[in-house]
Amino acid sequence: MKTLRLREGKEKSLLRRHPWIFDGAIAKGSGDAGETVRVEGHDGRFLGWAAFSPESKIRARVWSFDEAQRIDDAFFAARIKSAIAARQLFDIQSDGMRLVHGESDGLPGLVVDRYGDTLVAQFSSCGAERWKDVIVKAMLAETGLKRLYERSDASVRSLEGLPEATGWLAGSGSTAITLTEHDWKLSLDIAEGHKTGFYLDQRDSRYKFAQYTKRRQFQRVLNCYCYTGGFTVAALAGGAAHVTSIDSSGPAIERAAANVALNGFDASRTTMMDADVNASLRQFIAEGQTFDAIVLDPPKFAPTAAHADRAARAYKDINRLALTLLEPGGVLFTYSCSGGISADLFHKIVASAGIDAQMDAFISERMGGAPDHPMTVTFPEGEYLKGLVLVRK
Repeated sequence: MKTLRLREGKEKSLLRRHPWIFDGAIAKGSGDAGETVRVEGHDGRFLGWAAFSPESKIRARVWSFDEAQRIDDAFFAARIKSAIAARQLFDIQSDGMRLVHGESDGLPGLVVDRYGDTLVAQFSSCGAERWKDVIVKAMLAETGLKRLYERSDASVRSLEGLPEATGWLAGSGSTAITLTEHDWKLSLDIAEGHKTGFYLDQRDSRYKFAQYTKRRQFQRVLNCYCYTGGFTVAALAGGAAHVTSIDSSGPAIERAAANVALNGFDASRTTMMDADVNASLRQFIAEGQTFDAIVLDPPKFAPTAAHADRAARAYKDINRLALTLLEPGGVLFTYSCSGGISADLFHKIVASAGIDAQMDAFISERMGGAPDHPMTVTFPEGEYLKGLVLVRK
């Protein structure tokens, strides 16, 4: 077994059971891509068993902090069984669910989503890649499903020195899926689009938005970065008179329109715009338009803390424009999915946007990812999605 020896003082995060080991923390030792290595402190004491990534800044990711643990087929079967069992604790009103959420489930670099009778997996670390066949076998055995599609095409793969990989790892057939979520249906294609084909993490926020719409009887709703129209469908289900949806992806807009039709809503209640959000918001202001409710769910502006300053300016600008367009008493659901933007910083950014827009708002609620996308006490980086529900004063 190969060994990594850490520099003196660099073992503190592992003693707090944080699973990442950065390249600068290592005094000596290496391994092959994905190989399990023994991690020791500068004094030789055992710290963990980790998967080695020779090209990544995160040079190793810990599988286990238990010296007696063996990283083998049985280990992955047990971790997967535990992850799936944990989802039984949550009331998830959908047949789409995240079953494995990386580090939070003790499986760094692995994400597995279930869409009806189909599993979709992303292997984004050398460790997960090395154990891919074992993981696939365990996922199929534990769920009893026959189909598993790989979507290992996220940019983070390149940081690990891994090529993109997509396609069926088990089973075959159509990649088109229709989910049931709360009181509506949403279609997607697991071979296309963002993440594993859909944003399951916003499930509870979509339901919350439908509730707000029903209670407050919104007439004019604006859904920015609408992707395939999840918030649009939620607003229409809540009784919104009209929803304007904007995304710079033509295929996403087409899918959003299809989801409106899938749920039996009249297309005349919607306006679909294949356009730039920032430019569209400025145009609406120039035209004197206003909205009762606005959703801002932009893409990841800050993948790491190093991008936080630039991302903060972008988040501030779109929130300032949205607040300017919001009617008094109107509601803004605003989000950041950037891991480099903390919840505290996001609050400050939105507050600064309100000052520039010369208006104040009540914080009605704080939002996060759905419970099948958990954060643990030892891995706060798991809190990537954060949101605020604002009511303009």
